[in-house]
Amino acid sequence: MFAVLQRDLVRLSKRMSLALRHAPGRFGLALDRSGWVAVEDVLSALRISREDLDAVVAGNDKRRFAVERGPDGTQRIRASQGHSVPVDLGLVAQAPPARLFHGTTTAALDSIRATGLHRARRHHVHLSADPDVAHRVGARRAGTVAILTVDAEAMARDGHVFYRSANGVWLTAAVPARYLGVRPAGT
Repeated sequence: MFAVLQRDLVRLSKRMSLALRHAPGRFGLALDRSGWVAVEDVLSALRISREDLDAVVAGNDKRRFAVERGPDGTQRIRASQGHSVPVDLGLVAQAPPARLFHGTTTAALDSIRATGLHRARRHHVHLSADPDVAHRVGARRAGTVAILTVDAEAMARDGHVFYRSANGVWLTAAVPARYLGVRPAGT
């Protein structure tokens, strides 16, 4: 029973990500300029209960979603980062730790070594201060996981800007290949 419930929560988390990060209009939702939308609107649009929404928010190990009381007193929700639609998350530039990490697959290494990391359709490249988190991110894709190290200290010194989202993900516009290394497996 628990495995079915967990699978359903993962499926719902993916639908919520689609609605709050990439295609709100497909669900009849309109995000405000900061990415927020009323919880009641999400419940109605996705045809889910508040208990289901709360279970996804509380159970997501990456804290993908934030819920808070808005200025009008109503509960609102947004994705913490990873949007492909225009939003202003109000992030403030911060000095990053010396090293950050990015999880990928070995199949992508040649391309990444040649051109670096790019944000694709998202606003930023996502990085982690924890190699274990980067490993979990890389493991979501089929293939052998590779953990990239990012010389964030050198990037910042060279003028690259970093932000840290509310859930601890480090964000930057791109990571040129010269700042990347591959972390050996098991270290």
